[in-house]
Amino acid sequence: MNPVEIARSFQDELRQRAPEIEQARRLPADLARKLAGTGLFRMLLPRGIGGLESPPATVAGAIEALSEADASTGWCLMIGATTAMLAGRLPQALAAGMFADPSVIASGVFAPMGKAVEDGDNWRVTGRWKWGSGSQNAAWVAGGAVLMGQDGPLLGPSGQPLHRMMIFAADQVEMIDTWRTSGLCGTGSLDFAVRDAIVPRARSVALHSDPPLAEGAVFRFPPFGMLAMGIAAVAIGNARGALADFAGLAASQSSQGSQRTLAERNVVQAEFAQVSGAVAAARSRYFEAIEALWRTVEQGDAPGIEDRALLRLACAHAAQVCADACRRLYDLGGGAAVFLDSPLQRRFRDAHVITHHIMVAPQMFELTGRVLLGLPTRDELI
Repeated sequence: MNPVEIARSFQDELRQRAPEIEQARRLPADLARKLAGTGLFRMLLPRGIGGLESPPATVAGAIEALSEADASTGWCLMIGATTAMLAGRLPQALAAGMFADPSVIASGVFAPMGKAVEDGDNWRVTGRWKWGSGSQNAAWVAGGAVLMGQDGPLLGPSGQPLHRMMIFAADQVEMIDTWRTSGLCGTGSLDFAVRDAIVPRARSVALHSDPPLAEGAVFRFPPFGMLAMGIAAVAIGNARGALADFAGLAASQSSQGSQRTLAERNVVQAEFAQVSGAVAAARSRYFEAIEALWRTVEQGDAPGIEDRALLRLACAHAAQVCADACRRLYDLGGGAAVFLDSPLQRRFRDAHVITHHIMVAPQMFELTGRVLLGLPTRDELI
């Protein structure tokens, strides 16, 4: 089976275990191991070290399929797969050792919330990071860190502080249980911290400037585009799941004081059709943008800033449309949707946490709008 089919094979189990995942506030370890055993977390690893080097649309489809059943599980796959992509920028021998065990999962936070100073052939890193999704199941945990000199941050040619993703072994990391939220409760996105952690220079990556060392075309795909793409895939899968959840509810549920089911009401039929159309249109544009950028990369060309901006726009648009869809379906569900045993309230909550991720947040429209209007824009942000 390909990754999308593998992900779909988990849907029934995930639907059944969704309340358990929500209450545990993390992806259960046994489920993480089962997913890892299928190779899903290795979609973006180099083939030379046992990875799949899956095309971006396949990665998106697998994340979407898990998220149709449970958005938190899809989110954890998104984080694990995109973090593993760092291996394409590491020396092959090092990456091979790190991912020798097929069940290895990686997680990470790009934001440079740490500080790193030179220590011989290593970096010495101290910091605390928020949003450590899936870290409890990870063997490797990455965190962005600003490179520090004697007089403060080291600056690059543009005058901006230099920073790198530092990759820590799990036993170097302290997990801090801060994850009590309104949505995506099962992602285990707690804080994590290190103090004076030693990281070999070779086990760090500057996504803005380090070229890929692996030869596969997928490693030339814009890394922030891949991350935004994964987040939008969770949003789309969650919305498609909400459509299915509502259709099941509408077939049997009636409004108070009415003998007709929700599905038999004209206003519900019209609203459901509009929501379905909006999600389908956003999804179509999303996959169209992925394939357009992928064709450029496969041909050996470097995607221009406008090409990258169009993908980022499609991702932010999909996240916004899908959040609105989940709200409308929640409203259509009436009083039945407010109970915790209704999946519609969870779909609503998850959708509105997804839109707060910086990669698809509303400010992304301003950034992509600058590019589309031809205004100067910091290239590395796209």
